[in-house]
Amino acid sequence: MRRFSGWIALGAVAVVGAGFAIGNAGRVVSINLGLFSLDSAPVTFVAFGGMVVGMAVVLVAGINSDLKVRRLLQERRVESAPPEASDARADAAPDSGDADGKSHEQGDIPLE
Repeated sequence: MRRFSGWIALGAVAVVGAGFAIGNAGRVVSINLGLFSLDSAPVTFVAFGGMVVGMAVVLVAGINSDLKVRRLLQERRVESAPPEASDARADAAPDSGDADGKSHEQGDIPLE
């Protein structure tokens, strides 16, 4: 049922979008963008353009946040790694576990 809920949501968005386009067919607005103005721009194109610009803004904000998180994780990984384990550990095969039976992979950060 979970995989069908995504398709149902997509269908609902498509139906609402088509209803908006049909309901506003032939309606025009004037837009002043600062450098130039558009007279008689269809409302549907204005709404679609606003959606695209909003998606671009969210993408840029998400990339900035993602890069910050990656940098912080990289700094923590470097701080928690022992200095002598950098070259010797990379060439050796991964350990199957410690004496206490816990498996430790390269890059794991202890949470305790």
